[in-house]
Amino acid sequence: MRAVADFDNVLIVMSEPVPEHYRHLRTFAFGDGPALADELLELVIKGIKTATCSTEDEPNTSAPGERWVVLDGRGEPRCVIESTEVTYRRFGDVEADFAFDEGEGDRSLAYWRSAHRSYFGRLGRFSEDMMLMCERFRLVEVFSDRPQS
Repeated sequence: MRAVADFDNVLIVMSEPVPEHYRHLRTFAFGDGPALADELLELVIKGIKTATCSTEDEPNTSAPGERWVVLDGRGEPRCVIESTEVTYRRFGDVEADFAFDEGEGDRSLAYWRSAHRSYFGRLGRFSEDMMLMCERFRLVEVFSDRPQS
């Protein structure tokens, strides 16, 4: 679940700058609100979440090798990830290994489907045959001097 960091159309301003060597990167926060952004970010930092998905037409689409600064629920930069694989598939064609790599809940395909039906439903975008950008990534760096959410 990837989304821009403008929860409820409120511009989030980062209080600390991104380290110089990452300032050229695009930024985003996971999910559709601060609490979900923090929850999913913590899974990334712990090495549990190594995949995400979004609608195919979302502006935050990625390409293998692209790096991103991930923001927490307050819009603070917390880490950098690098896309390693991007595929496109329909909601119903997402496989159990991808659901596991998303790292959410019990990591099962059933949990993934339920959580993502709810997420995309909240966005008014869900359909059983919707096309998704399915992305795998690796954690590059955690900004350990940043405050925890």
